[in-house]
Amino acid sequence: MRNNSHNNEEDQRRKESTIAGLDSRFNQTLRNVRGLLKGRSIPGKILLTRRSDPSLQEPSTEYERSSSFKDASSSDRMAKAVEEEVQSTSNPNKNINVNQLKTSTSNTNTENTSKEVQKSAMGARATDSARVMKFTKVLSGTTVILENLRELAWSGVPDYMRPDIWRLLLGYAPPNSDRREGVLRRKRLEYLDCVSQCYDIPDGDRSDDEINMLRQIAVDCPRTVPDVSFFQEPQVQKSLERILYTWAIRHPASGYVQGINDLATPFLVVFLSEYLEGGMDGWSISNLSPEKVSNMEADCYWCLSKLLDGMQDHYTFAQPGIQRLLFKLKELVRRIDEPVSRHLEEQGLEFLQFAFRWFNCLLIREIPFHLVTRLWDTYLAEGNALPDFLVYIFASFLLTWSDKLQQLDFQELVMFLQHLPTQNWTHPELEMVLSRAFMWHNLL
Repeated sequence: MRNNSHNNEEDQRRKESTIAGLDSRFNQTLRNVRGLLKGRSIPGKILLTRRSDPSLQEPSTEYERSSSFKDASSSDRMAKAVEEEVQSTSNPNKNINVNQLKTSTSNTNTENTSKEVQKSAMGARATDSARVMKFTKVLSGTTVILENLRELAWSGVPDYMRPDIWRLLLGYAPPNSDRREGVLRRKRLEYLDCVSQCYDIPDGDRSDDEINMLRQIAVDCPRTVPDVSFFQEPQVQKSLERILYTWAIRHPASGYVQGINDLATPFLVVFLSEYLEGGMDGWSISNLSPEKVSNMEADCYWCLSKLLDGMQDHYTFAQPGIQRLLFKLKELVRRIDEPVSRHLEEQGLEFLQFAFRWFNCLLIREIPFHLVTRLWDTYLAEGNALPDFLVYIFASFLLTWSDKLQQLDFQELVMFLQHLPTQNWTHPELEMVLSRAFMWHNLL
């Protein structure tokens, strides 16, 4: 009897510790998103069961993700309202309607609005400075603690730090600062060797399949990010072609698949920013020395390789990895927002018809390009857990238009989802998508 009682007490303490840990991490995120949530509606209902769902989780224990995010602060009133909702999740059988969050934020006095806006702006500036100091501290050590770097990077990376941080997050640059320069020099020379062996050869030395693949890449490069003039420069397209073709030859299991050209563009922009100043509109790759262009291409090539190593089956024959994630996305949307799920099903719209491109291009074609690098800060911070977390990001992205979707018939749904109204999006809209994804990932 005494042993049973002792075991029960141990189990209870363990459960309380687990719940407290989750609530602590969750509240930290909420302190940042409460300002974004103000006056907005989060669609659907969340089933807070703290149970595992085999259909929504990878079986591999390899996937790990960071759970410390967001340092910004704003309205304490929103924090309290949302934290009360979070605390209610200790009852595993309880449902929560997240639309209640909108109601809890609407009971504010309009006379305080201007003061809150001023405080929010001041807080954002202070937070930016504080975050830069945190990044500087993490990067200044002899060996970078990658877990600490991931926690900071999840919420966004300062532009001028992004090249170094992305190389570290992807494992291209070693955490040890003493080895970093030597490793990068060696990998850049290795890339040059790959180009000379794979790309800088006459067509007579290529197989028919390789010639066809090179032609397809040459066709796709001018179509890549067509609304950004920088990518229409012939030299930029030639760099992109070299990177993609060399990668495809070195990875015969998948070869080149349309969509991989999009995945190379964030790396190209980030690593060019080390050599070019100002915005992309004023950039010209022709101003760079051949050595700098080669270094940029090498960094793009190796980082693209590292990224795709974690999602190889997304681009092999029949793309089974994407097929699997599409099923998970459908199930997750059903759990979060059953009315939307039911409406899409009644209209006969399959997730494959609109979300395949999302997984194939990681949303690059769905949002303004100036937001892509911020989105990718979170992607790369997720590490090996990225494929699983993409499902939550894309569910959050889709349900941004929950009410609108339920008003459309099949043809209207297809047109709407292929041309989503994101052209005027700025960082707050993207942060909202990421914040919802984080909450759902921790609560479902």
